[in-house]
Amino acid sequence: MKILAIDTSSKICSTAILENENLIDEINLDNGKTHSENLLPIISQILERNNLKLSDVDLIACSVGPGSFTGIRIGIASIKAIAEVNNIPIASVTSLETLARIDTSNKIKVCIIDARNNQVYCGIFDEEYNKTEEFIADDILEIIKKIKKYTNIICIGDGAILHKDLLQQNISNVSFSTLNEQIAYNTGLIGYKKYQKNELKNADSILPIYLRKSQAERMKKN
Repeated sequence: MKILAIDTSSKICSTAILENENLIDEINLDNGKTHSENLLPIISQILERNNLKLSDVDLIACSVGPGSFTGIRIGIASIKAIAEVNNIPIASVTSLETLARIDTSNKIKVCIIDARNNQVYCGIFDEEYNKTEEFIADDILEIIKKIKKYTNIICIGDGAILHKDLLQQNISNVSFSTLNEQIAYNTGLIGYKKYQKNELKNADSILPIYLRKSQAERMKKN
C-alpha cells in the first residue's frame, strides 16, 4: 500500500512516500520558509517525481503534535482537505511516537520536545515502543523527577539536546540519541502499524494534540 506521510510539528517541513514500511522517497525542508509555503508544494513535488497521484495513495499518516502550534494546525488543515476530497483514511501519529522510532536499541526511550521557557513535552516508551504513561507537558525539572525511576534510558529530541547537561547531572547512566529530527518517514512507519490495527481516522475526526495552551491563549487568560 502507498502511504503519504507528513510532519509539520517541528521546524522541519517533512513529507515521505512509503510502500508499506519501505521508504520510496522523502523531502525534509528547513529553508527559512513557513510550513504554509512549503507543505503543499513538496507534497505535489514528491508525488510527481514518483509518478503518483493522490488517487494512488491508500493512507495518509499525519503528525498531530505536540510541537509547533502553527505547524500542527497547517499540517492537519491541509491533510483534512486532501483526505476529504480524495476519501483517504488517516493515521493520526504523535510527534513523540515519531521521535521514539528513531532509536532501535533495547532501551527505554524518553522523547523530549522543547516548548520554550524550560517547558517541554515528554513521552516515555518501552523497548517495544509502547507508551509507559500519559504524555507530559511540564517544566524540565518536573520531567526529570518523573523519569528518574527508569533505568537504561536514551533521551531523544531537541528538548533532550537543550537540557542535556541537566539530564546528565540528575540521571545516572543516561544516553542521548545522535539523531533527533522529527521526519515524516518515521510518521509513516507508525501510520502503517496503526493501519494494521485498524486505528484510523477520517477528515472529520483527526484532531491536534497540543498538551498545553498556546502562548497567545496563556497571555489572553492572564
